[in-house]
Amino acid sequence: MKKQNLKYILDKQGYIILDNLYSASEIQQLIRCIDETTQHSEGFLKTNDLFAIRQLLKNIPNLKEIIVNKNLRSLLSTIFNGPYFLTKGIYFDKPPTSNWFVPYHQDISISVNQKTERLNYKNWTHKKGQYGVQPPLKFLENSTTIRIHLDDTTQQNGALKVIPSSHKKGIIRTDQKDWDTAIEKVCDVKSGGVMLMKPLTLHASHRTTNGKRRRVIHLEFCDQQLEAPLEWLEHETL
Repeated sequence: MKKQNLKYILDKQGYIILDNLYSASEIQQLIRCIDETTQHSEGFLKTNDLFAIRQLLKNIPNLKEIIVNKNLRSLLSTIFNGPYFLTKGIYFDKPPTSNWFVPYHQDISISVNQKTERLNYKNWTHKKGQYGVQPPLKFLENSTTIRIHLDDTTQQNGALKVIPSSHKKGIIRTDQKDWDTAIEKVCDVKSGGVMLMKPLTLHASHRTTNGKRRRVIHLEFCDQQLEAPLEWLEHETL
């Protein structure tokens, strides 16, 4: 796929799937790096239905040299016209027996360094020692999520399903069903592939039914700084 086509499709439909961004060897390195990490900080969350690591590159800094390969750099330079940076990193592991599912929603909260009242910053939260807030719309519109799949992912083990082009409608009240599930797309992704998604794209996931894991590295990127003194909590230039 040509670079200009990739950006056009992402902007038009709000998501895109790319195969083979990472080799089998790189995927095994990522898995090994995560498995060998001591799970002791409050960034680690483990339940019967989910294992997650927040502030991923802070908790496992050795992941960075594996994640940031030439394919990822090329992809990011296609998406963003100027300098970009990481704003959030999370690891998700949906175990084989998981009954956890997520209804349709948008990713409208960002993590910041402090709570400071600013115009159009609202719905503040404070969880696990970090502040979250819904920022002005422009920051969400100019952000892109890249989900690196460590396992083959299908509807049977919790692949995301999306409503194409829903990101163009701004903030959608998900308690009022004003979208058409008849056009939803299930995003099957092979191990080593990635799913790109705009945060405002409506997305959901099923329970696991096939006894297979779904491990994903979720990275969010932006090219706009927040209004001082607010800063992106996990700001990191790659």
